[in-house]
Amino acid sequence: MQELIERLRSNITQVFLGNPNAVDRLICCLLARGHALIEDVPGVGKTVLASAIAKSVDCRFTRVQLTPDMLPADILGVTVYDRESGKFEFKRGPIFTNILLADEINRATPRTQTALLEAMNESRISIDGEVYPLGPPFMVLATQNPYEFEGTYLLPENQLDRFLMRIALGYPPPEEESRLLEIRPAQNRLGTLKAVLHADEVIMLQNAVDGVRLDESLRTYIVDLARATREHPEVQVGLSPRGSLALAQAARATAIMDARDYVIPEDILDSILPVCAHRIIARAYSAGAEGEAMGEILDAVVQSLTSPA
Repeated sequence: MQELIERLRSNITQVFLGNPNAVDRLICCLLARGHALIEDVPGVGKTVLASAIAKSVDCRFTRVQLTPDMLPADILGVTVYDRESGKFEFKRGPIFTNILLADEINRATPRTQTALLEAMNESRISIDGEVYPLGPPFMVLATQNPYEFEGTYLLPENQLDRFLMRIALGYPPPEEESRLLEIRPAQNRLGTLKAVLHADEVIMLQNAVDGVRLDESLRTYIVDLARATREHPEVQVGLSPRGSLALAQAARATAIMDARDYVIPEDILDSILPVCAHRIIARAYSAGAEGEAMGEILDAVVQSLTSPA
């Protein structure tokens, strides 16, 4: 399993020269059967990173550029009448894939964003009384620019809650940015990037994550963390049970990436910010400082509890 994970990581870093932690978090989402929201300023490689992990897996990949005039049918599909057969036929939309890249998801209207909820939560969609399964594997990679306001729609809390992690990339180190200018990997390498994992291998890794042992003391620790966010004086809405499940699953995936079949407290603490920050609503924070405020709140919550030995 470590060989497969390292093969995937090395393939992605051929074209993405930014934050290596972002690469590991995205791989963690894939192993945990989660979805990822990649958020940062324009031009730091959000689409490149998402495309790189999608092309590294030998399965169906679809990219959708979301716009305000898109309808749910543009994502899910539509039922049309076939004159020759005299029957209605369902034309499948781009969501019928294994890895879906929803580029600039906050440019879609809330109505179109809602069309993704059932798919992200249950890996299936319901149309005209029929249920259509998706995957396995099935993963939604979404990107958004946090500082654009014209022509964008904020993701509601129930939509954010479907993402296992909210990942920020940041700017690359100066030496990596200089290398980026020299080799221009997105232009020269992304189009020729080869798949290094089969879909069956991804499913095998995901099944291995389900088998990672989570000790009772760590389960109690996760519950205590969730309760502490709900009781924090600066928090209006704390971590939900779905958030606790997401934190546990991300910790299991982190353990697999570290060649362990059991979770340790560091696995939980490593995942708490990307998994929990977007699931908590603070009572008040200054404009543009939401992420910083959530980080401070979660840090205070962690400091208030004693982690298991």
